[in-house]
Amino acid sequence: MSQSEFVRRINQGNSAFVDTRNKWNRLHLDLHMLLTLLALASTGLVALYSASGQNLNLVNSQLIRFGIGFILLLTIAQVNLRFFERWAFIPYTGGVLLLLAIPFLGIERNGAQRWLDVGVQFQPSEVLKVAIPLLLASYISRRDYPPSLKTVFFSLLLVAIPVALIGIQPDLGTAILVGVAGFSVLFLGGLPRIYLFTSSCSLAVAMPLMWFYGLHGYQRQRIITLFDPESDKFGAGWNIIQSTIAIGSGGLGGKGWGHGTQSQLDFLPESHTDFIIAVFAEEFGLLGVLGLMALYATLILRCLLISIRSQTIFGRLFAGSYTFLFFLYIFVNLGMVSGILPVVGVPLPFMSFGGTSVVTLMCGFGILMAISTEQNFKERRRSR
Repeated sequence: MSQSEFVRRINQGNSAFVDTRNKWNRLHLDLHMLLTLLALASTGLVALYSASGQNLNLVNSQLIRFGIGFILLLTIAQVNLRFFERWAFIPYTGGVLLLLAIPFLGIERNGAQRWLDVGVQFQPSEVLKVAIPLLLASYISRRDYPPSLKTVFFSLLLVAIPVALIGIQPDLGTAILVGVAGFSVLFLGGLPRIYLFTSSCSLAVAMPLMWFYGLHGYQRQRIITLFDPESDKFGAGWNIIQSTIAIGSGGLGGKGWGHGTQSQLDFLPESHTDFIIAVFAEEFGLLGVLGLMALYATLILRCLLISIRSQTIFGRLFAGSYTFLFFLYIFVNLGMVSGILPVVGVPLPFMSFGGTSVVTLMCGFGILMAISTEQNFKERRRSR
């Protein structure tokens, strides 16, 4: 099927997707998404204040990062979608070059070299979480549907380079997310079933080799601890044990904001970063967590709607893959904190403290806003 035929079919049911008379659409902003993002950011700041031990410096720092992120989001939303499709290789190339610089210029923390310091410390691997879906969506959308073997090969090669560079830092969690982000674009682009079957079999065969030769000792210990945290309850199992205690002790309504014992008494490590949802669950209980999940679900459903209604193959592929990546962020973090997945160091979007993650997430949602109002760009060109 040619690209023109594909576009003609998806446009049949989407011609009225954007009401150009709506003032928000004329501003190239998706009001539903914007309000949900503001609600998540506000919730994250409230949770961070308690999880950090009422540290206003951390809260103010995160607030500044949210401000930068929203400014970038509003700016990116104004850019013509064709610009992203045409120049998608720039953030990818920049991200790979930054990853190559880490072994020489990177900062080491907790035995991992993942950060660069250029006056402001940031994590280059976060850039690839947006750059990979952007580049592959651009690459695949310019070719026939479904993707040929040649297209699949080069796409996997483009994904494998940053995944390998991130994996040697080591940062297994981010490497997996970046790899899945790239594969999801191929899947949404119509990857033939035979390729899916072959890749699944290859992964199953490679898993024993990955266990012995691809994982570091502490990574294997995290997986073993997942099944029996009590086997090393003062070592690798400490985080899982304390986080599950915090979640369970919150009950239905929680202990109240700032009154969680696990975080306030420093039983829970990384309480303001990867394990912040355990603090939130202890203080706001099951009802609070369900409210937070409702916000996440609202955002994900809105993003899926944007993907379905997009009028270009590029828009559909990027929106769909980025939405899946965002869902995976949430799923992996919740699974990690609740003890059903190994601890891999994946932050919870908009809740965990961290600058690079917040800014890159906002950039991705800015592109989604540009996709949601892409019809306005066409109307603007017709009027000229």
